[in-house]
Amino acid sequence: MIDAGLPALDQLFAGGEIQRFLLTHYHMDHVQGLFPLRWGCGNAIPVYGPPDPDGCDDLYKHPGILAFQPPLSAFHPIQFGDLRVTPVPLNHSKITFGYLLQSPNRTIAYLTDTIGLPADSALFLASKNIDLLIQDCSHPPHHFSPHRPPPRNHNDVTMALAISELLKPAATLLTHISHQLDTWALDNTLPDGITIAQDNQIISLL
Repeated sequence: MIDAGLPALDQLFAGGEIQRFLLTHYHMDHVQGLFPLRWGCGNAIPVYGPPDPDGCDDLYKHPGILAFQPPLSAFHPIQFGDLRVTPVPLNHSKITFGYLLQSPNRTIAYLTDTIGLPADSALFLASKNIDLLIQDCSHPPHHFSPHRPPPRNHNDVTMALAISELLKPAATLLTHISHQLDTWALDNTLPDGITIAQDNQIISLL
């Protein structure tokens, strides 16, 4: 599972259904589901993530059944069965990784939370044939809401479209959506091949 932002994972998934966690970063909205889960019983659940020595609150100190693995390294892939996962640095207020997910049949780039891309990450991803880009896009174009400060930690539509144009995936899904972006989307359209992700949407790596 990528991130653990849902607060009731123990009620949404049966015991043993979650095999491991792959964290993008340690902001609370991406790890809050780990706090109650750690006090469970049974087998340990491996947790992988970026090299953030601070983590979030007391997760490192009191991990319970969470088995925090050695921090991942940028651009050094790890293998989970047939799935190859490569951490990709992102631009955020905490140390953050996106992930390039490669199965024998499909390549997906999962890039949230970020504003723009670091140059080395952009170069790396642009060299891949990406079938699906799942891209951080929290805000409408800045000109749509000039009274708001410019984006700092998350892309707006203009930035997200620029990343999609750079990486040239077959399709792009925008995620980490704000209410303001939802409002903008009621009266505006996105380019062909770019859509806003939906809750409970299922994406296959097959």
